[in-house]
Amino acid sequence: MAQIPDHKKDKEAPEDPMVNLNSYLHGGTSSLLSTLIVFPVYKTVFRQQIHNTAVHQAVGQLYKEGPVKLYRGVAPPLLMRTLNGTLLFGLQDTLLHHLSLSSQNVISTAALPALAGFGAGMVEAVVLTPFERVQNVLQNGQNDSRLPTLRSVLTRLKTQRLALGYYRAFLPIAGRNSLGSSLYFGLKGPMCAVVAGQGLSPMVSSFISGTVTSMAISLALYPLSVLVANMQAQVGGEVKGVVACWRMLWRSRQRSVALLYRGGSLVILRSCITWGITTAIYDRQQKPSG
Repeated sequence: MAQIPDHKKDKEAPEDPMVNLNSYLHGGTSSLLSTLIVFPVYKTVFRQQIHNTAVHQAVGQLYKEGPVKLYRGVAPPLLMRTLNGTLLFGLQDTLLHHLSLSSQNVISTAALPALAGFGAGMVEAVVLTPFERVQNVLQNGQNDSRLPTLRSVLTRLKTQRLALGYYRAFLPIAGRNSLGSSLYFGLKGPMCAVVAGQGLSPMVSSFISGTVTSMAISLALYPLSVLVANMQAQVGGEVKGVVACWRMLWRSRQRSVALLYRGGSLVILRSCITWGITTAIYDRQQKPSG
């Protein structure tokens, strides 16, 4: 979905090209490392989303498959998270800078970070949807026999129209990413200021701000992530629209919100680690040296 304790610094950051470049580089690096650490948790959540199993059952499946298959499908999320960490913060900074110059009091200053985040999230969805599609196909164990390798998945998706292949489930992804990014950039500044007011160090304040903000966003948007995973996991067969897929998902979860949110606790853990680290590193790099 990083941050300086107040909005004024957010605005100043894009004016310094070197600070902007550092935010790209360090955001990407922290996202890559976080993905490697959190990937087993991510895969456990994915199995719960697809097979509607409890945590211990999903972990048992992965344990039986062994360590080699545990990291099957890690390449797309590594690329996706690295691009996410570099693009999202840089684009938001750029959009925020342009909005602050052009709004001329038409838009509230406090709302500008959220608005810039919304635009960055839309661009992010366009760039990263193909990566998420490949990742979800690879992580679905039912595809092991037909599509055993990354190359086979790429070849198969290439034969289909974009809307059914690489850009399957684009609409819910765009909604999830744009809304999530808007909330993240809109809330993390005020949250960091509140935490810093308790006397904690800037690095700790940024980490807590990132974890708490992303935790709330992940819970709010979790149903969209479940919908995306179910829409993208299969290749071929009968193709249904977003509304039809949502109805099928809702019925498969016995119209129960609790079952729909199965795996939500692990999403919180994953978000805490990933966005806490990313936010802390990004904010650290945005601070002027000396």
